[in-house]
Amino acid sequence: MIKPVGLTIFPIIILSILSLPSAAIAEPPNILLIVSEDNGPEIGCYGDPYVKTPVLDKLAEDGVRFHHAFVPQAGCSQSRAALFTGLYPHQNGQIGLATWKFRMYREDTPNLVRSLKRAGYRTGIIGKLHINPASAFPFDMKQISTSNFSRKNLKKYASHAADFFSASKQPFFLSVNFPDAHRPFIKQIRGLPAKPLTGDDVKPLPHFGLDTPQLRSDTADYYNCMNRLDSLIGELLEALDRSGKADNTLVVYIGDHGADLLRGKRTSYEGGLRVPLIVRWRGKAKLKQVRNELVSTLDLMPTLLEIAGAAPVADLPGRSLVPLLRGEKTQWRGFLFTEFHLHSGHNFYPQRTVRNTRYKLIQNLMPGQENPGYDFTLNRFFGDLPKTIDAAPAHIRDAYYRMKTPPEYELYDLQADPYEFRNLADNDQHSEALVELKTQLSSWRKRTGDPLLNPEILKRLKAEVDACIVDGKADKAKLQLTYPQYFFTNAR
Repeated sequence: MIKPVGLTIFPIIILSILSLPSAAIAEPPNILLIVSEDNGPEIGCYGDPYVKTPVLDKLAEDGVRFHHAFVPQAGCSQSRAALFTGLYPHQNGQIGLATWKFRMYREDTPNLVRSLKRAGYRTGIIGKLHINPASAFPFDMKQISTSNFSRKNLKKYASHAADFFSASKQPFFLSVNFPDAHRPFIKQIRGLPAKPLTGDDVKPLPHFGLDTPQLRSDTADYYNCMNRLDSLIGELLEALDRSGKADNTLVVYIGDHGADLLRGKRTSYEGGLRVPLIVRWRGKAKLKQVRNELVSTLDLMPTLLEIAGAAPVADLPGRSLVPLLRGEKTQWRGFLFTEFHLHSGHNFYPQRTVRNTRYKLIQNLMPGQENPGYDFTLNRFFGDLPKTIDAAPAHIRDAYYRMKTPPEYELYDLQADPYEFRNLADNDQHSEALVELKTQLSSWRKRTGDPLLNPEILKRLKAEVDACIVDGKADKAKLQLTYPQYFFTNAR
């Protein structure tokens, strides 16, 4: 059996103390990682016209905002496992939701928590981890371990953080995971936000391509979640200020993937993959920067390890963002890769994607077959929408039909068509871009040991997932997963 790419790295390479930056030896910075649920860059500093996010806007003003930041897969567990391991989902094994029994291949996969603990950091998490096995992440402190989608005791996030900040002089790593803006989109919780928006105040997100009263109402309450999130992050940063440790704390804010609306979460479109990424590093980063490089949350693990003076982990696909944070000129990646497998047992439909600064290519690994994720989203949240889709302009209607039954390749010119409505894969005028992206995608899949290059493994995984579907409905109790034992056989 062939080992997963990225896991043939034991023992971890340990740097000698002489090779560490002097600043890291003298005073390692604290690290505060803030993660929100199910939201893209619908934030004031990213140009959203309706949302009110003064706290995040100020964080961006005092730091670095990455305009083109992406997650490796638009799913909660998949995104979080990638963040904490620095590996793509097909490399670490967390290809679906932890609540649906999907898991990493190996508990001893190197991860951010273990690495920072070895470097002398005290580690904590507030909010959900959502990765299997949880034992792979030996946090020193855990609070509010549930998803908390009912938004109970929201002030506890900041109060638990305040206790953690003051508990020791040891440098800390704290991950704070807020429940907003996950469904249900709750308009107001204990006065937050103070003035909720309604459907009359907003328009649907532009990547929907559709406009109905329900979409406006859902968008308004999604924004209300974002407004509340901003207030909660404000309480957290105030607690950090009171601790006296703010000046020596690196603050990172990300969303775990795009909104659970149309053409977002559970897809390979920009609405699902693009996220906010804001970094404040006082005294170290160049202020008021907006970076336009293609960056991934996979880049955070090598970044944080470097900043902490921790031993690097070999063979990670991401790159340290430190040169970008400092405003240095550096040769950066020209292509960024993402993927999709499934979310739960309802929506198995594997995809692989690559993009550069202009074009994006999606390869559907089961072309011509209906994508179950399409009906899953519409039937669950938008029962009346098919009529609206049928009546939409041709390019919008075709985009939804294509989403339901995709061809093998979808090519989009993101400069001319940022919301991915017009597939150019059969357009001869863009054939050069198509060939280049196909080549890059194929090379990346081979380089990272993508197990689904083997059609037999794809069939076997699909059969395992399909076995849990009874009378058209997925039953978690019937899901029996053995893929960690065979996923990489003959993949390379």
